[in-house]
Amino acid sequence: MNCLRTLLPVCALLVSSAPFAAEAPHEISVSSYASIQEALDANPGRMISVSAGDYPITGKLRILCDNTVLSGPGRIIQTNPDLPIIEIKGASGVQLRELTLTRAEGKMETARAAVLALKCRDLVLENLRVLDNRTRSGAIELRECSGSRIGGCLVRNYMRISVDDRTGSADWGYAFKCIDGTGIVVKNSKGTLLQGNRIIEQNLLPTPEIQKKFDLGKYVKKNPQKGTLMNQQMWDSGFAQNWHQGSAIIVTGPEVSDYTQILGNYIENAAQGIDIHSDHVIVSQNIINNAFMGMKAMHGSRHVLIIGNQFSKNDLWSIGLMPGASSHAAAPARDGKPAAGANVDGGSIIAHNIISDFGYGNAHWIWGNEGAPLRFDHGQKSDNPPLTDVIIEGNIVYDTGRDQVIVDGQPKIEGPRYKYAVIVEGGATEPKNLHFSNNILHPGTRGVSNVELKP
Repeated sequence: MNCLRTLLPVCALLVSSAPFAAEAPHEISVSSYASIQEALDANPGRMISVSAGDYPITGKLRILCDNTVLSGPGRIIQTNPDLPIIEIKGASGVQLRELTLTRAEGKMETARAAVLALKCRDLVLENLRVLDNRTRSGAIELRECSGSRIGGCLVRNYMRISVDDRTGSADWGYAFKCIDGTGIVVKNSKGTLLQGNRIIEQNLLPTPEIQKKFDLGKYVKKNPQKGTLMNQQMWDSGFAQNWHQGSAIIVTGPEVSDYTQILGNYIENAAQGIDIHSDHVIVSQNIINNAFMGMKAMHGSRHVLIIGNQFSKNDLWSIGLMPGASSHAAAPARDGKPAAGANVDGGSIIAHNIISDFGYGNAHWIWGNEGAPLRFDHGQKSDNPPLTDVIIEGNIVYDTGRDQVIVDGQPKIEGPRYKYAVIVEGGATEPKNLHFSNNILHPGTRGVSNVELKP
């Protein structure tokens, strides 16, 4: 939204009443106004400085005008858990820099983002500190944006106790208690750069004590009929083992999101480190430390380049590629529905990644040795097109248990905490045309892979 029209009456008044007045300073301070919102409203499209100090707010800060810059060392404290801290809507060239965004003590749990950007272009979020925005959505959330850059930000303690309600889906049909929340959410967006961010959870870790305290995994609701993707044993058990939900970074909107770069981020204590539902993605030079899933790409993620990352202390898998329920073949126009292009998975490269300390994360007690550092899966549904055409080259899966590790305070040579270094699931929609070369894959307790790896 260009706010030039809102400035014209003010400009005309200034020219007629004070034709020789000095030009206003380039940067405006919020200290000259009763509130930050008043400073934003009075200075659309200008640079506004938030000086050091605390700024409690009860409403959300709204930025609607192109080229607005809000920056400074100030700490903005949202006291209303029902609202985001800052909402940017329909604007181009907006920048948020250096700010600390947090929520008041006792009001940190929320369903809202700290920063919510809707239909923006060329957005820059740089060196923000987003602290204790404990949400079941995303601490930073972009929807329908293009050309956005999120760089150098710290997102700390973004998760909360919640309920994952899947009763509205015929695929699942149940709801359960969980830890949930995501650091950065990018949805239905193109040309996004996420670089040099630190996304760290220190408040809620998947320990036995936390699981018992909040009864995590217990079903709180169940549909009369079992979901189509649910196995009978899990349906009957009344317990969901995957009660640690959310991601440090998720890029979703699989048929819209495109051209995404995820570079040089540090992720610690996530459930899923990086979750990709997008095409033309580069995931490079990231460190994912202590997430039970390092990363996955699914639901029609095509042309994903995963290169030069460090995956440490993952427990279920480090890198997983798979079709998801949203993957589908191209379809002609039929029954009043328009033709649809294919949304398929593959044409990807996994190269020069190091996977170490597998099975030594916080979630090993949940998953045991059932995980695999590299996983290539079949479709969730029978009509999902298979994962196809993937190069897996020059990676290292390192069995840390072959070295002396500390177990119960004593050094011990323990062996691998996984059955196979690589799992390729079979079935009608099994992966096709996987090429392995020049990898070092330390075998698990049952070997290198559950299938023969073809060069």
